[in-house]
Amino acid sequence: MKKAVFLLFLIGSVVSCQRNPLKINTSNVEVDFQFKCLDDELFAAKEDLSQKLPDIQSGYDEFFRIFTQQMIRVGDVDNPGPFEKLQSFIEDSVIINVKKQADVLIDKTQLKQDFEKAFKHYKHYFPEKKIPNIYTCVSGFNQSIVVSENLIGISLDKYLGDNEYYPQLGIAKYKVKNMHPGKIVPDALFAWALTDYPIKPEADKLIEHMVYKGKLMYFLDAMMPDLADTIKIGYSAEQLEFCKDSEQGMWTYLAEHKMLFSTKRMDIKRYVDDGPYTSGFTSDSPGRVGVWLGWQIVKAYMKKNPKITLKELLENEDYLGILNASGYHPDV
Repeated sequence: MKKAVFLLFLIGSVVSCQRNPLKINTSNVEVDFQFKCLDDELFAAKEDLSQKLPDIQSGYDEFFRIFTQQMIRVGDVDNPGPFEKLQSFIEDSVIINVKKQADVLIDKTQLKQDFEKAFKHYKHYFPEKKIPNIYTCVSGFNQSIVVSENLIGISLDKYLGDNEYYPQLGIAKYKVKNMHPGKIVPDALFAWALTDYPIKPEADKLIEHMVYKGKLMYFLDAMMPDLADTIKIGYSAEQLEFCKDSEQGMWTYLAEHKMLFSTKRMDIKRYVDDGPYTSGFTSDSPGRVGVWLGWQIVKAYMKKNPKITLKELLENEDYLGILNASGYHPDV
């Protein structure tokens, strides 16, 4: 009997150690945000745009100005010239076709539910913060995500998967593989955190940029704990496995070549910017391995310091302090 009790205790301890602390119950968390589709309203109004435009403008307010003036760049549509450009935009055959493709590929009801689920986690960690409103649009392959103080705008035409227009636009294959509907929510949340918690202006070392981006990846972990790491970081399963298998080697390479404390702009870009692979490593490596390593550092830091809250992590601009307090040793 004692052996059975001890065995149950042992199993319970193992499960407890393996449980993801970010998987929390948010069923009682209430969130309030708008999810509105400017693309639907504009295309529905194209036969009578001049009459319906004032109501659309007032219904979208700031985002409408962002859309017309920054995203599709037609200007102030209260004036005749910009209005005609907007009319031409929604009557363009390519834009109409792209809109149809987006309607087929992207389930907006599911998209809203995915944002709601993520925002429940956001509200749990940041109860004092306002949930941003979500607006969708078709922007003619311009910006993917735009962020303002209280809103996130999403260009659905940048998330159409293996689309025939992307090669025509000269978009590289390594970028296209992450232009699919599953990336909408993590991209939007990453952009929101990037704006809400910008990198410290004085940060000029590669390792500081690595840890900073690692913090944003950990933010995604907290917002979407059930989402696969491959989607969060935008790697294939093989690329993720490469990073896990090569973690010690990559870290040792950066340390031995004195890259971690490099302040050269191109060194920083090489390891944290996207690309077909990371220069300095083999072609089997994915781009942004510096971001992946920074993510592992932050995970180690939060595991070693369980009393640190997500808010405290994001507000902490002592990137080297996080590294030192993480006890990060990829060879262990």
